[in-house]
Amino acid sequence: MTAEDNIHQLGCQLHIKTFDQLTVNELYTLLRIRSEVFIVEQNCVYQDVDDNDQTAIHLWMTRDGKTVAMCRICPQGTKIKETSIGRVITTERGKGYGLALMTAAIEVAKERLSPLYCIDIESQATKQHFYEKLGFRATSEPFMMEGLLHLNMRLNISTPAQT
Repeated sequence: MTAEDNIHQLGCQLHIKTFDQLTVNELYTLLRIRSEVFIVEQNCVYQDVDDNDQTAIHLWMTRDGKTVAMCRICPQGTKIKETSIGRVITTERGKGYGLALMTAAIEVAKERLSPLYCIDIESQATKQHFYEKLGFRATSEPFMMEGLLHLNMRLNISTPAQT
């Protein structure tokens, strides 16, 4: 079963677009939700619109027309040195949306950004166990970023041998 099959089993639809493919309304929705969660809900004042969205692949899940989860994949050398997944949000927690979305994001990164040897994330420390379920492992000690404790994590990707 693919990640997209799992998303459909949750009653959701997966959307995957580059920045240039986003409609104005889609971009507005993604930025509004990021602001609601990262800036208002988590009480962090920082510059969310960071010039990395233009090179990112944006993924989001909808259920009954409402966005329930989202993230972005930044190619190697944009946000950080390696390919990364960030701005991960679920608007309805405890329903499996985050796990389904991250699984899809890993698949998309493997398909579209090869050769891919690893995926790095800057995880909030409170989310470490969630990312460990997906195979990510801590590569740093906790540090403060944007007013919250974070740590660097990495998912090593095994790539087929070149023939």
